[in-house]
Amino acid sequence: MTPYEQQAAQELRAWQQKMQRTPSYLNRFARHVQVRLNNLLPEKVHRAITAAIKQMVQGVLLGSRYTSRSPLQEATLEAREEAVRRQVKYYRNTATAEGAVTGAGGLLLGLADFPLLLGIKLKLLFEIAALYGFDAHDYTERLYLLHVFQLAFSSQHSRNEVYKRLADWDAYRQTLPTDPQAFDWRTFQQEYRDYIDLAKLAQLVPVIGAAVGAVANYRLLEQLGDTAMNCYRLRLGLATEA
Repeated sequence: MTPYEQQAAQELRAWQQKMQRTPSYLNRFARHVQVRLNNLLPEKVHRAITAAIKQMVQGVLLGSRYTSRSPLQEATLEAREEAVRRQVKYYRNTATAEGAVTGAGGLLLGLADFPLLLGIKLKLLFEIAALYGFDAHDYTERLYLLHVFQLAFSSQHSRNEVYKRLADWDAYRQTLPTDPQAFDWRTFQQEYRDYIDLAKLAQLVPVIGAAVGAVANYRLLEQLGDTAMNCYRLRLGLATEA
């Protein structure tokens, strides 16, 4: 292994340990509260939210298939990850500016931040997949991206389960349904909302909304970029080579 690959493998091992931690008392308490709050919502509200997020995500996935770059075939890990970091920086800055604008615009623009930020995140994942040499035109590769997304924005309890699927993706992908509609969209949307609700709620407050929106979006894109990089390091077998 090159010195860069050795360093990346070390970072990957530390990340793997983080993904497999036992949920702390605070994690368990927060999850209990989130479950209780979700149970207070009527079933028709859950179905409406699930359908809305499903449509938004599928729309972005469809559009990104035709606007993303072709998979990078021949490149070292270092070259790939230099390009990935540039993309993360670009999309992070875009999301930061978007959060500041929508946060400064009050309630209505603050609500518009949700689909805009979702689109930025998913487009970044398509770019990262291509830079690591994977073609997201493939249905199972798009599901992989959704699992990476879910891993980045889930509670520790759910993170453990999603990580297990990603760590053994080649075997897990054989069990995937052929119909994309069979993806567990309800769990996807609940985990995502639970994760970002506290981070983004203050964005709707006048005066401080712009600052909160900018900082929250910056951190969320950093979190997604770090998760995606380590997922693809794992996918490329870097952990087994270390």
